[in-house]
Amino acid sequence: MDLKLKYPVLLVHGMGFRDGKICYWGRIPDALRKCGVAVYFGGQEANASVERNAGLLTMRIDSILAETGAEKVNVIAHSKGGMEVRYVISSLKMGDRVASLTTISTPHNGSAVMDKLMKLPKPLMKLIGGVTDVFKYIGGDIRPDTYRCFEQLTQTYMRRFNAENPDDERVCYRSCAFLMKNPLSDIFMTVPYLGVRMLSGKSDGFLLPDEVKHGVFRGTFTGAGFRGISHCDEVDLTRLKLKVKQTETGEVFSDITEFYIKLVSELAEMDL
Repeated sequence: MDLKLKYPVLLVHGMGFRDGKICYWGRIPDALRKCGVAVYFGGQEANASVERNAGLLTMRIDSILAETGAEKVNVIAHSKGGMEVRYVISSLKMGDRVASLTTISTPHNGSAVMDKLMKLPKPLMKLIGGVTDVFKYIGGDIRPDTYRCFEQLTQTYMRRFNAENPDDERVCYRSCAFLMKNPLSDIFMTVPYLGVRMLSGKSDGFLLPDEVKHGVFRGTFTGAGFRGISHCDEVDLTRLKLKVKQTETGEVFSDITEFYIKLVSELAEMDL
């Protein structure tokens, strides 16, 4: 398959990880490249604030445009990365350089569980954030601020964020949600899944479908078999070949890589 995209694709990672030798996006970039897609990475910090990472992403976008000669980029962003790109588009006024933003489990409406966690004693949450910052600094972050990241994932923060960062009419916004089917869908996500399930509802281990809907909602996806799709599976962190099923239509993809190829083919159909 040759996907004739008008603009290159920029993959923007979420919180807790960096783009490095071990690819955050697993097999997805190579699958897209085999279809003729020019793929780039955001390269922002793992646990920096939305504002800090947005500033880094503006420089990255400009460097891609200078390298390729393209006028815009198509962005696919995971989790908190989607918030950072929205800030780039709206607050940093770069809507003229972004053709589309497709978000994968981005907490556009905030996480109800994070609101509850932020009601724990502030010194405790600060301690957790501070200890995490040390490891992220060692891992390459220049200005990790995990406690601020916690705050920025809440519904309280996102209500203000959404008011201050309205959609740009020049940009095509799409969003996707995922669900684990049970605690054993991903053993690395079992504990957070159970916590979110008890406090809020069914999720991908972190976020509920209603918490991630924004723009054109592409649908809710899960596994076609016993196993669902976790927050890690949805960007191929686990490198497992899993059938993906859209719950609303019954559409099935043979693997997460095929799901991304479909997302990008839709951009090609829109001449983006």
